[in-house]
Amino acid sequence: MNTRLTGQIIVVGDNIDTDQIYPGRFLALTDPKEIGSHCLSGVDESIAASFPQGGFVVGGRNFGCGSSREHAPIALLAMGAKAVLADSFARIFFRNAVNLGLLPVVCKGIKDRVTDGQTLTLDLLAGTVTVEETGEVLPCEKLGDQAMKILEAGGIKPLMRARFGKNV
Repeated sequence: MNTRLTGQIIVVGDNIDTDQIYPGRFLALTDPKEIGSHCLSGVDESIAASFPQGGFVVGGRNFGCGSSREHAPIALLAMGAKAVLADSFARIFFRNAVNLGLLPVVCKGIKDRVTDGQTLTLDLLAGTVTVEETGEVLPCEKLGDQAMKILEAGGIKPLMRARFGKNV
Protein backbone atom coordinates (compact mmCIF):
# COMPACT_ATOMS: atom_id res chain seq x y z
CA MET A 1 0.00 0.00 0.00
CA ASN A 2 1.25 3.42 -0.87
CA THR A 3 1.70 5.44 2.33
CA ARG A 4 1.10 8.72 0.52
CA LEU A 5 -2.30 9.07 -1.17
CA THR A 6 -3.86 11.98 -3.03
CA GLY A 7 -7.51 12.34 -3.93
CA GLN A 8 -10.33 14.73 -4.52
CA ILE A 9 -12.98 14.86 -1.80
CA ILE A 10 -16.66 14.99 -1.04
CA VAL A 11 -17.77 16.20 2.37
CA VAL A 12 -20.68 14.73 4.33
CA GLY A 13 -21.95 15.50 7.83
CA ASP A 14 -21.91 14.07 11.33
CA ASN A 15 -23.51 10.76 12.31
CA ILE A 16 -23.60 9.32 8.80
CA ASP A 17 -24.97 5.87 9.51
CA THR A 18 -24.57 2.64 7.58
CA ASP A 19 -28.10 2.93 6.18
CA GLN A 20 -27.22 6.33 4.71
CA ILE A 21 -23.98 4.90 3.31
CA TYR A 22 -25.75 1.90 1.80
CA PRO A 23 -29.55 1.79 2.25
CA GLY A 24 -31.06 -1.56 3.17
CA ARG A 25 -33.31 -1.61 0.12
CA PHE A 26 -30.22 -2.39 -2.00
CA LEU A 27 -28.89 -5.29 0.10
CA ALA A 28 -29.97 -7.92 -2.45
CA LEU A 29 -27.61 -6.50 -5.10
CA THR A 30 -24.42 -8.45 -5.80
CA ASP A 31 -22.75 -6.64 -8.70
CA PRO A 32 -20.02 -4.35 -7.26
CA LYS A 33 -20.62 -1.65 -9.89
CA GLU A 34 -24.32 -1.56 -9.07
CA ILE A 35 -23.59 -1.55 -5.33
CA GLY A 36 -21.22 1.39 -5.77
CA SER A 37 -23.83 3.29 -7.78
CA HIS A 38 -26.06 3.45 -4.69
CA CYS A 39 -23.37 4.43 -2.21
CA LEU A 40 -24.28 7.38 0.02
CA SER A 41 -27.71 7.59 -1.60
CA GLY A 42 -29.16 7.94 1.89
CA VAL A 43 -27.30 11.28 2.06
CA ASP A 44 -27.77 12.42 -1.54
CA GLU A 45 -28.80 10.25 -4.50
CA SER A 46 -26.32 12.02 -6.82
CA ILE A 47 -23.10 11.44 -4.83
CA ALA A 48 -22.08 8.10 -6.35
CA ALA A 49 -22.57 9.27 -9.94
CA SER A 50 -20.30 12.27 -9.45
CA PHE A 51 -17.79 10.79 -7.01
CA PRO A 52 -14.17 11.36 -8.09
CA GLN A 53 -12.67 7.89 -8.65
CA GLY A 54 -9.87 7.23 -6.18
CA GLY A 55 -11.14 10.09 -4.04
CA PHE A 56 -11.81 10.42 -0.34
CA VAL A 57 -15.00 10.82 1.65
CA VAL A 58 -14.68 13.36 4.48
CA GLY A 59 -17.10 13.05 7.37
CA GLY A 60 -17.67 14.49 10.79
CA ARG A 61 -18.27 12.75 14.08
CA ASN A 62 -19.39 9.12 14.42
CA PHE A 63 -19.07 8.14 10.75
CA GLY A 64 -20.49 4.67 10.09
CA CYS A 65 -22.75 4.48 13.13
CA GLY A 66 -25.80 2.23 13.08
CA SER A 67 -25.78 -1.43 12.15
CA SER A 68 -22.68 -3.56 11.70
CA ARG A 69 -23.50 -3.84 7.99
CA GLU A 70 -20.36 -4.76 6.01
CA HIS A 71 -22.10 -3.45 2.90
CA ALA A 72 -21.21 0.12 3.95
CA PRO A 73 -17.43 -0.15 3.41
CA ILE A 74 -18.02 -2.48 0.44
CA ALA A 75 -20.21 0.19 -1.19
CA LEU A 76 -17.63 2.92 -0.52
CA LEU A 77 -14.91 0.80 -2.15
CA ALA A 78 -17.20 -0.08 -5.09
CA MET A 79 -17.98 3.63 -5.54
CA GLY A 80 -14.24 4.25 -5.93
CA ALA A 81 -13.28 5.66 -2.52
CA LYS A 82 -9.66 5.13 -1.41
CA ALA A 83 -10.22 6.40 2.11
CA VAL A 84 -12.64 7.94 4.57
CA LEU A 85 -11.34 10.73 6.79
CA ALA A 86 -13.53 11.75 9.72
CA ASP A 87 -13.52 13.29 13.20
CA SER A 88 -14.43 9.87 14.59
CA PHE A 89 -15.79 6.51 13.50
CA ALA A 90 -18.22 4.02 14.94
CA ARG A 91 -15.99 1.23 16.21
CA ILE A 92 -17.56 -1.62 14.18
CA PHE A 93 -17.48 0.44 10.96
CA PHE A 94 -13.80 1.23 11.52
CA ARG A 95 -12.98 -2.46 11.98
CA ASN A 96 -15.11 -3.55 9.01
CA ALA A 97 -13.43 -0.90 6.83
CA VAL A 98 -9.94 -2.13 7.72
CA ASN A 99 -10.93 -5.79 7.28
CA LEU A 100 -12.39 -5.06 3.83
CA GLY A 101 -9.45 -2.91 2.67
CA LEU A 102 -10.96 0.59 3.01
CA LEU A 103 -8.67 3.08 4.74
CA PRO A 104 -10.36 4.86 7.69
CA VAL A 105 -8.41 7.83 9.08
CA VAL A 106 -9.29 9.83 12.18
CA CYS A 107 -8.58 13.48 11.50
CA LYS A 108 -10.24 15.68 14.11
CA GLY A 109 -11.89 18.82 12.73
CA ILE A 110 -11.26 18.02 9.06
CA LYS A 111 -14.91 18.38 7.98
CA ASP A 112 -14.87 22.04 8.99
CA ARG A 113 -11.54 22.79 7.27
CA VAL A 114 -12.29 21.52 3.75
CA THR A 115 -14.94 21.84 1.02
CA ASP A 116 -16.27 19.56 -1.71
CA GLY A 117 -13.95 19.18 -4.67
CA GLN A 118 -10.70 20.05 -2.91
CA THR A 119 -7.72 17.73 -3.19
CA LEU A 120 -6.06 16.21 -0.15
CA THR A 121 -2.76 14.41 0.23
CA LEU A 122 -2.69 11.92 3.06
CA ASP A 123 0.70 10.93 4.46
CA LEU A 124 0.14 7.83 6.58
CA LEU A 125 3.69 7.70 7.92
CA ALA A 126 3.75 11.35 9.00
CA GLY A 127 0.16 11.27 10.25
CA THR A 128 -0.84 14.34 8.26
CA VAL A 129 -3.25 15.42 5.57
CA THR A 130 -2.46 18.41 3.35
CA VAL A 131 -5.13 20.50 1.66
CA GLU A 132 -3.50 21.04 -1.75
CA GLU A 133 -5.40 24.23 -2.58
CA THR A 134 -4.36 26.04 0.62
CA GLY A 135 -1.25 24.20 1.80
CA GLU A 136 -2.84 23.72 5.22
CA VAL A 137 -1.49 20.63 7.00
CA LEU A 138 -3.79 18.89 9.47
CA PRO A 139 -2.76 16.18 11.93
CA CYS A 140 -4.43 12.79 11.76
CA GLU A 141 -4.09 9.66 13.82
CA LYS A 142 -1.68 7.01 12.61
CA LEU A 143 -3.03 3.51 12.17
CA GLY A 144 -1.60 0.66 14.24
CA ASP A 145 0.81 -1.86 12.77
CA GLN A 146 -1.78 -4.65 12.52
CA ALA A 147 -4.32 -2.43 10.75
CA MET A 148 -1.61 -1.33 8.31
CA LYS A 149 -0.68 -4.98 7.59
CA ILE A 150 -4.32 -5.80 6.86
CA LEU A 151 -4.74 -2.75 4.60
CA GLU A 152 -1.45 -3.42 2.79
CA ALA A 153 -2.72 -6.92 1.98
CA GLY A 154 -6.01 -5.52 0.64
CA GLY A 155 -8.09 -6.73 3.58
CA ILE A 156 -8.23 -9.51 6.14
CA LYS A 157 -9.11 -12.30 3.69
CA PRO A 158 -6.18 -11.60 1.33
CA LEU A 159 -3.89 -11.36 4.37
CA MET A 160 -5.06 -14.76 5.66
CA ARG A 161 -4.77 -16.33 2.21
CA ALA A 162 -1.20 -15.07 1.90
CA ARG A 163 -0.36 -16.25 5.40
CA PHE A 164 -2.04 -19.66 5.39
CA GLY A 165 -2.56 -20.58 1.75
CA LYS A 166 -5.20 -19.84 -0.82
CA ASN A 167 -7.77 -22.32 0.55
CA VAL A 168 -8.54 -20.06 3.53
